[in-house]
Amino acid sequence: MNGFGIVKGLFVTIGHFFSTYFADHFGPKTEKLKRGTLEAGGLFTVQYPEESVNIPEEFRVIPFLVYTLDESGQRKYRCTACGICAKVCPTQCIWITRKKDEATGKPVPESAEFYIDIDKCMNCGSCAEFCPFDAIKMDHDYRIASYTRGETHIYNKERLGKPLEYYAKIRPGNYSQEEAERAAKAQPVRTD
Repeated sequence: MNGFGIVKGLFVTIGHFFSTYFADHFGPKTEKLKRGTLEAGGLFTVQYPEESVNIPEEFRVIPFLVYTLDESGQRKYRCTACGICAKVCPTQCIWITRKKDEATGKPVPESAEFYIDIDKCMNCGSCAEFCPFDAIKMDHDYRIASYTRGETHIYNKERLGKPLEYYAKIRPGNYSQEEAERAAKAQPVRTD
């Protein structure tokens, strides 16, 4: 009786080992694509960094600012410096400074400075969820580890900026849904 649980556990491990070997070498190629997911047979681990798991569309790491390029090739950020993202951030890791018109001194709906301290960011996604202009989205890039701290982990507006095409690539379902909603809002309502 003593030790039976250990032997039983070893047989489970050996079974997973051999089922992984047969799935990788003799099974369909789709089995290897499932590695790292709950649908995978055998072992669930991958040999990182040589292999990586398939990232789901709703995966989120740090926020980024969406921009488009205008006719002259300049970045046109969607951010209007409204400050909602900074207000809803539970860790208060977002700092925004609103741009002012040089002639009048009045505020312009554009951010002059935008910073996120990624050491404080807990990747909750509240900033992206509450942004009324779809200007801030959550990234998939989880390979951001470094050996330094401090100013290298405070991302500025240029470092946070990513083109709209990048967002469409990493989140195709969300992008198509948002663009369909934008198109529906842009069409005038007919009253006959």
